Amino acid sequence: MPAPSERTTFALSPSGRLGGELSRRLFLGGAGGAALAGLLAACAGEGGTSGTVQAPVAATPTAPKRGGTLRAGSPPPPTAVDPLTMYDGSAIAIVQLVADYLIWLDRDFKLVPRLAEKWAAEEGGKKWAFTLRQGVTFSDGTPLDAETVKASFDRLLDPDGKSAALSAFDTVLAKGGVSVRDATTVVFTLERAFSDFPYLVSAGNYNTLILKKDYKGGFTEKPIGTGPFLLESYDPSAGATFTRNPKYWEPGRPYLDGVEIKFYADDQADLLALQSGEIDVQILSRASLTGPLKGLADITVDQVAGTGLTAFTLRVDKPPFDDGQVRQAIAYALDRPGVNATVYDGVGALGNDHLLASLFPAAPKDIAQRAKDPAKVAALLGGRKLSFTLTYDPPSKDYALTIQNQLKQVGIEVVLDQRTSAEFYGGDQAKDTPWLFTDANLVGWAGRAVPSQFIIPMVKSGGVWNGSKYANPALDAAAKAYDAATGDAERKAQAEIIAKALNEDAPVIITVWSGTVRAYNGRRFTGIAAHPASYVDFTSVSQL
Repeated sequence: MPAPSERTTFALSPSGRLGGELSRRLFLGGAGGAALAGLLAACAGEGGTSGTVQAPVAATPTAPKRGGTLRAGSPPPPTAVDPLTMYDGSAIAIVQLVADYLIWLDRDFKLVPRLAEKWAAEEGGKKWAFTLRQGVTFSDGTPLDAETVKASFDRLLDPDGKSAALSAFDTVLAKGGVSVRDATTVVFTLERAFSDFPYLVSAGNYNTLILKKDYKGGFTEKPIGTGPFLLESYDPSAGATFTRNPKYWEPGRPYLDGVEIKFYADDQADLLALQSGEIDVQILSRASLTGPLKGLADITVDQVAGTGLTAFTLRVDKPPFDDGQVRQAIAYALDRPGVNATVYDGVGALGNDHLLASLFPAAPKDIAQRAKDPAKVAALLGGRKLSFTLTYDPPSKDYALTIQNQLKQVGIEVVLDQRTSAEFYGGDQAKDTPWLFTDANLVGWAGRAVPSQFIIPMVKSGGVWNGSKYANPALDAAAKAYDAATGDAERKAQAEIIAKALNEDAPVIITVWSGTVRAYNGRRFTGIAAHPASYVDFTSVSQL
């Protein structure tokens, strides 16, 4: 499902809890980015969107101080910590300290080589060959090779494995599509040309960690990986401890001797622990709580723009939302700057009811920003009284209350229907789960590095997470052409078709693209930063 969002309580859904206001938010395997210009070039070299990439590893901080243990606070994972099925921010953070990806996503969402040194498109983007880094071993001494990588993706692509990564590969890569060319080369044969494919096998698809060939579950009991730390202990109610991995492939990293993650039942307890000095950093920070702490005492709050969102979804196949004028009336009734200030502490960027965030290089620039317009609302409704029920789970409560209040000001009645997260994302995903089948709902999606990770599941006809039941053949065709395009001009042309269709039809109202913050003790540690998906990379963290 989508992916984590801000606090962590995720369920297989589009959300998750990894970034911005990520709470049970859709994490589908993507994450937003700040300053995504150059995103496409990173995928294939400076000349285009496909080809070979061999980016340098991030620069080493000046004179890092080795040693020490970083204490981090996080909510307890709601389910088992398993790389294949995890979908919450806490579990993802734990696993990312121990295991590694072919490609990392930097805070500006550049593709950064990890276990893969380079990659290249073949056959017009229908095949992709990845060359593995040599000399990498798992923490138990087992060498990394192409067969191991193939086995990892075969597990992810197995429908019976119930991996949260499957949705990202939908219509792009199917079971049986991964092969070995030689000991250090893995080949992905796609169902269709997809020029952004490297993002789908990167940390942007957070379940795509490379595990041993014989992995069968029980990660916390037998935590073997190629990452910077070793998991020494795990208590589902208390936390986890990690020590430096002496076999880590990157010379000299990490600088820390270890990491300790402590679990806290709620955001306030986590924040109080940071203020008191009980912890040094939050894994998942909430902008509305950390905002007042900026510049106070030892606390530093880092902030990065992102592409996370809360989708205000309207069922276009059922009254009253089968009427496009009704959907537009709701869109014009909302005060977007007010939503940003109230729900996101002003950290976000205004949305315009389409899925091409301004951070995406292909985002259209000529669609007027939709703003609150009570007169237009009245004209669109033509004297009709409008009342509907809005369904959501606890992480979206503040947003739901804000929408209810704003729509009340223009005479639209909203009845709030809060469900538990388990209920909201539960049920039969094909016919009755509330987040996909109620008339109007709020679903948090963690940011994605490329727009296709939103478009394919959310608004394409028959999309796996198409809660609006929207279907538009012109959009479908443009989305397919966008994915296959290898030039920026063609991408922008198709992106404009997609954006204009969504802005006009308004099956999903997007008021704000959320940013992400991370609070930490800036007098004790350096190298800590916010990440658009709330990922943790502690390899460069050192004591001051």
